[in-house]
Amino acid sequence: MTMGERRLDVLRAIVEDYVLTQEPVGSKSLVSRHSLGVSSATIRNDMAALEDAGYIHQPHTSAGRVPTNKGYRLFVDRLSKIKPLTGAERRAVHRFLDEAVDLNDVIHRTVRLLAQLTRQVAVVQYPSLSRSQVRHLELVPLATSRIMLVMITDTGRVEQRVVDFPDGVDEDDVLSLRQIINDKLVGVRLTETPTEIAAMVEETAPRLRPPMTTLSTVLLETLVERGEERLALAGTANLTRSTLDFSGSLRPILEALEEEVVLLKLLGEVDSGATLRIAIGEENDIVGLDGTSVVSTGYGPAGSIVGGLGVVGPTRMDYPGTIAAVRTVARYVSEILAQN
Repeated sequence: MTMGERRLDVLRAIVEDYVLTQEPVGSKSLVSRHSLGVSSATIRNDMAALEDAGYIHQPHTSAGRVPTNKGYRLFVDRLSKIKPLTGAERRAVHRFLDEAVDLNDVIHRTVRLLAQLTRQVAVVQYPSLSRSQVRHLELVPLATSRIMLVMITDTGRVEQRVVDFPDGVDEDDVLSLRQIINDKLVGVRLTETPTEIAAMVEETAPRLRPPMTTLSTVLLETLVERGEERLALAGTANLTRSTLDFSGSLRPILEALEEEVVLLKLLGEVDSGATLRIAIGEENDIVGLDGTSVVSTGYGPAGSIVGGLGVVGPTRMDYPGTIAAVRTVARYVSEILAQN
């Protein structure tokens, strides 16, 4: 084992012990807890070198050492083993998510499950409309001059709009309009629907063109112009278990987590794909969150990415266990969406 490899082992041991005990780690405890194969004096020298390099620091005189954000980053980048979920945990995850009755239930079960597995704050983004395709469009008559437009995406997301027709529309015309919009738009990605809707209006028979024009306006609002993304959050109470990890108050963190724009930024761009993202400390350039770490990834059916999910917690985090939980849950959610 080279000196560099040994020092990495010492850093790994310090991180593991500090995450477990929340107490500064000394050379004697490393010798007793870990089979490092060297003397306490050698470990002290390695700890001094790690401290000089900025990977650990001494919080106060006569104390052991604790990892710095730079140390956590090296630990994460050099992780060779991800602590897998146990077979019982995987079965429980699968069973819990399989019992979901619709997309809303899937999302709410997912965010609660992530919070429970990691004991951190969990965030799950609903499938992004901009990344979804039209699966079905339904027109439900409510009155002679009013119908409800229901859009269902390939990810199970459902959007509803009420459409008013000043001149009224009979049941046969509703059936004709339903057939036309489904023939034209099913299977089309939502971001590509504007040109299809414009062509649809032009191609509609003159008798149906007035109600189709009214309907097309609502279709555009539903399929394209609805820009906001929806999120689910759970486990904020878990932050109170880690108050000693945060200097000062939890208030800046809680305030940041109330902002949807902040949460979306934490999860990262959906276009970044299913690659796991780990941001540690100051790598989160959001005010109030520089003392946290974020582990996130994308999810979606059949290899596509339609949303993100992840957890937020203190930098003193069980990274191997958290990474395994985020990856496992994302995989199961993707499988569920692929089945629907």
